[in-house]
Amino acid sequence: MNTHDKVMACVDQSHFADHVADYAAWAAQRLDAALELLHIIERHAEIATQADHSGAIGIDAQEMLLDELSHQDETRSKAARERGRVFLNRLRERALAAGVDNVDMRQRQGSLHDTLREQQADVSLFVLGRRGASAEHTQRDLGRNVESVVRNLNQPILTVTEDFRPPRSALIAFDGGRMSRRGVQLVARSTLFKGMTVHLLMSGKPRNEGQKLLDAAHATLREAGFDGSAEMIAGDPETVIARQVQHHAIDMLVMGAYSHSPIRSLLVGSRTTDLLRAAKIPALLLR
Repeated sequence: MNTHDKVMACVDQSHFADHVADYAAWAAQRLDAALELLHIIERHAEIATQADHSGAIGIDAQEMLLDELSHQDETRSKAARERGRVFLNRLRERALAAGVDNVDMRQRQGSLHDTLREQQADVSLFVLGRRGASAEHTQRDLGRNVESVVRNLNQPILTVTEDFRPPRSALIAFDGGRMSRRGVQLVARSTLFKGMTVHLLMSGKPRNEGQKLLDAAHATLREAGFDGSAEMIAGDPETVIARQVQHHAIDMLVMGAYSHSPIRSLLVGSRTTDLLRAAKIPALLLR
């Protein structure tokens, strides 16, 4: 990760935003990077009002109605922007209190995905909550934006859970493929993991040269000063990973996302949801 780039925290107006801000503040300090808090105000094509606008009306009435609706829309937009500004200011104060020196705020109206794509050239790490405002009403375990955001970005994305605690250990889901080898290199050189215990786990079906690849990855981590085990355990990756997360009391999972690899099926659709539910810890997703 380039420490000259910023950490971008994607927040919405839910109680989950506090946890996103806390993890983003932690990451920004570890990476010696600026922190930016991003809040998106979504526009909806139709906004219901209490007035009844049905029926045939004349040209003058139509113009008056359009002016009235435009005024109402502007009033709602202004109120939404002000609520967002107050919300972001509170999170900014929270991050500053956590020790971050440089905290910026950005509020946009439109699409989260488009905004993140526009910004990613200057971002070394995105931080996103597993759940958001929609999950508060539906009680779903994974927010509706997580998978689509990950698919649309190329930079690492830290998806976080509730109840922030500074991570002290990490588990790399390693399959020997190009993406997971790059993940090992990233962990080895990134200050985000400095001082942490880092474990390697290869699961799934045994593969040719699997042990050799695992040993080479373990050597890379040891040379970078990391302690931790390197294990090869046959079995369903989702089950094995979740079990080892509990066994080693892992604080953060590191894994590739949407790559052509033996564990690719883990990272598409419901299997991803199942793994994140089982792990219940922050996951750094790599592209």
